[in-house]
Amino acid sequence: MSVTEIFHYLTSSQDIIQKGGLILLLSIVYVENGWFFGFFLPGDYLLFTAGVLSGTGDFEVGLVVLLLSVASAAILGSWTGYWFGRTIGKKMLHAEDSFFFKREYIIKTRAYYIKYAGNTLLVGRFLPIVRTFAPILAGMVNMSHSRFLFYNILGGCVWAFSLISLGYFLGSSFPGIMNYLHYFILGFIAITSIVVIKGFFTAKKKIKSTKIAE
Repeated sequence: MSVTEIFHYLTSSQDIIQKGGLILLLSIVYVENGWFFGFFLPGDYLLFTAGVLSGTGDFEVGLVVLLLSVASAAILGSWTGYWFGRTIGKKMLHAEDSFFFKREYIIKTRAYYIKYAGNTLLVGRFLPIVRTFAPILAGMVNMSHSRFLFYNILGGCVWAFSLISLGYFLGSSFPGIMNYLHYFILGFIAITSIVVIKGFFTAKKKIKSTKIAE
């Protein structure tokens, strides 16, 4: 299997679910929610597709099991990313400035997280790339574990429950939706891409405008 074929398989939500089953689904959700190399993996439309297939009966996993297992995988993935971020964050704070890294970036990011951490971790669940790196950054800037845990659990549950439930409802109510599933996936990609780009520039402005306490 070529690299191109592997990439196509990993980004094809219907193939992942029907051929890989629940184990592969949960593994991808876990990696995509906190491991920096998992940012390219499908997220939103993978959950939506799982819900649709469960609703049509093409994915033999009950709704309750699907909701709880996916939410747990998402929460665990972000928690892992958070602790990874805390580990490398301590080292980076003591690292010397270079062309690629300045401690000032960590300080500004920390100030940003103090003000906007809740929104970043909650809303960021619905944004590709942001979903992957937000918990890592939270760990890097030493966000309190109790605060992170609250938003991690809340965000993981809202993300999983909303997308899977929507897919399940449409799949059980309109079985013919499977013939148009690719349009929904393209819609997810288009919408999230626009939101990510807009959010990037908005966050950049907020970080610059955030006042750093002396």
